[in-house]
Amino acid sequence: MTDGLHPGAPHHMPWFINGPHEGDPLYVITTVFVIAGVVGFGILFFTLHSLPERLGHKKMQFEIVAVLGLLALFTHVHAFWVAGLLLALIDLPDFVGPWKRMASSLEKMSGIEQPPEPSTKADSIDGLAEHIPAPAAALPRGT
Repeated sequence: MTDGLHPGAPHHMPWFINGPHEGDPLYVITTVFVIAGVVGFGILFFTLHSLPERLGHKKMQFEIVAVLGLLALFTHVHAFWVAGLLLALIDLPDFVGPWKRMASSLEKMSGIEQPPEPSTKADSIDGLAEHIPAPAAALPRGT
């Protein structure tokens, strides 16, 4: 057996055609290109998918936007993603804040003592223990 060219083969071969027992450069380039394309597409997809959550991060409706984003990711229903994006772009007005400020101002004007607002969750739980009635077993029974 000789490793020479076949008599019917052209004398100039393209660079991507290799001889026996040689590596295939076109296969390696294609493999690297496909892997890079899949990873790049995944990064682009997840970056675009997290856009509503990044836009609505400091807003009151952030939890709703996050849930809509997860629903869109797991169900592949694009309407959830569009709804989350629209909700993230809209600034909802604060209806509760003015009412709380008015109530506290009226309490100050009327002289009603306001309970101090707890600074942590543990303080609020300790403060609630004073207002919870004792269980019936702990109450003295009259005879």
